[in-house]
Amino acid sequence: MKILFDTNVLLDVLLAREPWYQNALTLWQANDLGQIHGYISATTVTDIFYISRRYTNAKGALEAVVTCLDAFSIVSIGQDELRQATAMSSSDFEDNLQIAAAKSLHLDAIVTRNIADFQNAQIAVFTPEQALNNLKN
Repeated sequence: MKILFDTNVLLDVLLAREPWYQNALTLWQANDLGQIHGYISATTVTDIFYISRRYTNAKGALEAVVTCLDAFSIVSIGQDELRQATAMSSSDFEDNLQIAAAKSLHLDAIVTRNIADFQNAQIAVFTPEQALNNLKN
């Protein structure tokens, strides 16, 4: 299964955010083990740096970026994805861009803690727990 990881799931692991840490970590480990193929959008990388820096420092934020680059495939964001995101009905441009990124590579799903923000995604959307349950079946 090819899955786009939303920023919040990555940050749950990188910053050990409870109560979401364990499910996000287990899903990340499934990626490490090759049980899934994880992707992140190029824009997620800058978000990871910016948010991680607020909790650590610039060095820690760069380490978080490198960790993500080592673990996941990157979905490029170009004019097509940006235009698709602007044409979507949801008012959350960042989430629209995640959807456009996942659709551009025909990924199977997006994993996020904010499923409600992806209601009109026209792609499967799972919480980390739901994605883990799908792996067991």
